[in-house]
Amino acid sequence: MAKFLYSVTMSLDGFIAGPGGDMSWLTPHLGPDPAVEDLIGRIGALLVGNRTFGGDDPHRGTPREGKPFGGGWTGPQFVLTHRPPAAPVPDVSFVGDLASAVAAAGAAAGDRYVNVLGASVARQCLAAGVLDEILVLIAPVLLGDGVPLFAQPGGADVRLERLGVVEAARSTHLWFRVAR
Repeated sequence: MAKFLYSVTMSLDGFIAGPGGDMSWLTPHLGPDPAVEDLIGRIGALLVGNRTFGGDDPHRGTPREGKPFGGGWTGPQFVLTHRPPAAPVPDVSFVGDLASAVAAAGAAAGDRYVNVLGASVARQCLAAGVLDEILVLIAPVLLGDGVPLFAQPGGADVRLERLGVVEAARSTHLWFRVAR
């Protein structure tokens, strides 16, 4: 049975994208990372928010642009959206509701991870009780503004259990299980 994992790189001050969804800040922090490469090998499907799918790409202007993990991963992607594009996109299914997207991504992933990409879809998965784990790669940079890792109007107390900490060349990885 698939586990749902939200993996994301975050600035030290808690932003996963700069103002307007800018991802160019991330480019200098990309590079070889054995822990990330191991994770990529354990992903069976992606569940992606529409803004993330169509948003800024830290690989912009390179042959890796538009490819999950810069081309390090291939497989089925499920994009949560109410506005699918007119033309089909290879290996991408556009799904209109969270329950259907979760079911389809989970079935496609089998016993591997469904990697959740996008703050909004991760928050929705958390609220629905389907998010199992969170992996945050903390990059040594302060952005000062942008898209926060987790925003819940009125606040929320989400209990997490630490699974591990990894010191990597370009970031510090914090891995958590969502406590239920």
